[in-house]
Amino acid sequence: MSFATLNLNPSILKALAETGYTEPTPIQAQAIPEIIEGHDLMASAQTGSGKTAAFILPALNRLAAPSKMPGKGPRVLVLTPTRELAQQVCDAATKYGKNMRFKIISILGGMPYPVQNRLLSSHVDIMVATPGRLIDHIERGRIDFSRLEMLILDEADRMLDMGFVDDVERIAQATPATRQTLLFSATLEGVVGNLASRLLKTPKRINVSAAKDKHENIEQRMMFADDVAHKNKLLSHLLTDTEVNQALVFTATKRDADGLADQLSAQGHSVAALHGDMSQRERNRTLLNMRNGNLRILVATDVAARGLDVRGISHVINFDLPKFAEDYVHRIGRTGRGGSSGIAISFASNRDAQLLKRIERYTEQSIKMHTIEGLEPKYKLRTGPSSDRPRSGAPRSGGYAGNRGPSAGSGQARGAGYTDSRPARSEGFGGQARTGFAGQPPRERSFGSRNGNTAAPRGDRPGFGAPRREGSDRGNFNGNRSHFNSNRGNKA
Repeated sequence: MSFATLNLNPSILKALAETGYTEPTPIQAQAIPEIIEGHDLMASAQTGSGKTAAFILPALNRLAAPSKMPGKGPRVLVLTPTRELAQQVCDAATKYGKNMRFKIISILGGMPYPVQNRLLSSHVDIMVATPGRLIDHIERGRIDFSRLEMLILDEADRMLDMGFVDDVERIAQATPATRQTLLFSATLEGVVGNLASRLLKTPKRINVSAAKDKHENIEQRMMFADDVAHKNKLLSHLLTDTEVNQALVFTATKRDADGLADQLSAQGHSVAALHGDMSQRERNRTLLNMRNGNLRILVATDVAARGLDVRGISHVINFDLPKFAEDYVHRIGRTGRGGSSGIAISFASNRDAQLLKRIERYTEQSIKMHTIEGLEPKYKLRTGPSSDRPRSGAPRSGGYAGNRGPSAGSGQARGAGYTDSRPARSEGFGGQARTGFAGQPPRERSFGSRNGNTAAPRGDRPGFGAPRREGSDRGNFNGNRSHFNSNRGNKA
């Protein structure tokens, strides 16, 4: 099948030919005809499957015919979860519509309001927006949706994960009921399916490329790390490899991204950080430097897991495993773009055993363990079922990860810590005594999802107001400890 058989406008076909694209991907071949016929659509497609073109091409095809409604508001609205993904959509529309006359604008968080107000005051054909900022303009009455013909929800699952479900529904309510609605997502079940049932009218359903079928051109490796110091050594060794053209390193938190980028810069690497606390100008400049080859290493949070398309990325390194298994698929999909090969390396500790299980279950693939000579882990990854571990308050017969002594009860000091350089500590995780009222619901542990909780019953713990031990430093992502600002000897 060729693009010429999909009833696209000749100007679009010319642009496709000029870019070297002749055959549609499976998601494009199935989705484009349904969209052109005017059907609402639910489509499941993984990263790198060509889904952006699957909705942009028919959207441009619609713009080839004049609008039947007067006004200057957008005819096509694309909602994306992140600014990077919005930029990718704008770039695709500009590339495929270069032989057409239309105006596309982006309404994103981090951009100055006066600039956006000027954009909204002029004629618009395609608007690409993130939900939060678009809601602001809707509430101020700055957007006219009377001409809107097509609403596109890109990466709908990610938008819902980020808490945008109410915003998406409010935006949909502000658009004409006669609109055509397209929903693209990695999964169509659960909350995504519920949202689709409320917003779409008798939609066609397309499911292309299950997670297990993806990334055949990406070699996936897992490396066990004893602790953060071990992770840093592994990363430093990997980045000295001459086969690394450009690397994308994922961390769990924004603070960790900044800290790791500073650390690598001090080692002489060409590196920058990318996360949600940066202004849009800073993020655009960083991505431009990456695409131009001025940066060899980008340290990022999951803000870069979707929508980042840099062909030079040869390696993706998960310094921290993602919270959700779906994000693992999106992360490693940043390498191996355009049919090239890539390598994805993930660091895992015993605290990540359950995350690793979920990833392998989701992808239906077993990730092979690798070691580096001279940097082998001291301890083995413990992947046994959580039911095999002692319950709360029960003494352990052996150390966790093979080096902790048995626990003798609440308040007693343990033997060796997680690493042999860590001092003995009280039962309070992070070197701090637990406090609270008797009968109060138990607090979650500070780091990870380990089920082997050895905490004593509430009644045995110090009451409210008991002094805390100094030296505790808790992180800011799902209870993870900060890698670079802890008091355990890691880099400040």
